[in-house]
Amino acid sequence: MAGGVSFEPPRGMRDFYPEDMVWRNRVFDAFRAAGEAAGFKPYDACVVENYDLLARKAGEEVGEQLYHFFDKSERHIALRAEMTPTLARMVAARQKELQFPLKWTTIAQCFRYERMTKGRKREHYQWNLDIIGEDSVLAEVEVIGAACDALRRMGLADSDYKVHVSSRKFLGELLAGSGISADKHAQVFLALDKRGKMPDSEIAAMLGDGGLSDAETEAAFAIMETKDCSASPELTEMFRLAEVAGFADRLVFDIGVIRGLSYYTGIVFECFDTAGEFRAVFGGGRYDNLLTTIGGEATSAVGLGFGDVVVTELLKARLGGETVAGRKGVAVGFMFPDQRDAALRLAAKLRSQGECVDLALREQKPKKFFSRAGSSCAAKAVFIGPDDVAKGSARIKDLSTGEETEVAL
Repeated sequence: MAGGVSFEPPRGMRDFYPEDMVWRNRVFDAFRAAGEAAGFKPYDACVVENYDLLARKAGEEVGEQLYHFFDKSERHIALRAEMTPTLARMVAARQKELQFPLKWTTIAQCFRYERMTKGRKREHYQWNLDIIGEDSVLAEVEVIGAACDALRRMGLADSDYKVHVSSRKFLGELLAGSGISADKHAQVFLALDKRGKMPDSEIAAMLGDGGLSDAETEAAFAIMETKDCSASPELTEMFRLAEVAGFADRLVFDIGVIRGLSYYTGIVFECFDTAGEFRAVFGGGRYDNLLTTIGGEATSAVGLGFGDVVVTELLKARLGGETVAGRKGVAVGFMFPDQRDAALRLAAKLRSQGECVDLALREQKPKKFFSRAGSSCAAKAVFIGPDDVAKGSARIKDLSTGEETEVAL
């Protein structure tokens, strides 16, 4: 604290120092590469949205967690808590012009005022993958496959995680088969989504408050023990396609995956680390009715949200700091002011050849320069002294092996 101003960011928000950006870049680079490899086209949108659009999911926690305010023209606006409503707005605005199916991706900064726990901030970045206008479960396979590819690119092993898959449609059929009417299903979904986060007694009370009888509540809990999804054609086909695509070994059927957001209509999924140390790494599902709720035409859709907070914690736990940093580029230094021009000229030459060059901004003694270069991310270093300028060449040192090679000045 200096002059009454705190040096800490607002609670739940984050600063990213250079050492933090190493991790963030590793995650973001994997997001972008995996999305591009799977044919998703990038898009972006404003971080401030109309409050009415974001608050349409009435009765859900998200509406209570919005950062919202009135601007100077008394418009009620909010910071986005997720990207899907904005995506729906953008698609609905040009629904007559777009060629479906769409495969879109973005990395969006999102804000949600909620109680902070491990892996949950009030601000985070979320990678979104959405396929709009495709009824086939191949859409689910494509988004989950791309997310698995991103985890591979980050450096995680296939054995580090499992994607738990279920279906809101299948669960609804099971509930209906037990005599629980369709008008109570939304309440059942919201209540059962809390399993593992609160005692079953409290969930039972929620179900009772939602109009379920004791017998219906008992039936709902019994259904949550279902281990077989062969009665669901869409789940059976999705697991088969995942086998063809080569990642079925990372999928597991889990009737307990429900996803709290009410707009999901079919298959839903969440990814967890196999050690069970962290919150869900990513999640998503099919949402075939969202466009109609904002005035668009009915269109099938599948989406995935992949936050940066949990996966960064998982990467740090599995990889450690040294693995992620890596070394690249060249550090260039000089002994006296007379060698500054030669150092700058060499840096410009190496940069023009595609090298990343960290040029020292002032003269240094050799020991100090190489100490700093060794503690940086540079792979090589070259230090220019009077003799080097006189002979027109210097030596580039590989900081890992110690091997040196000549470079012309």
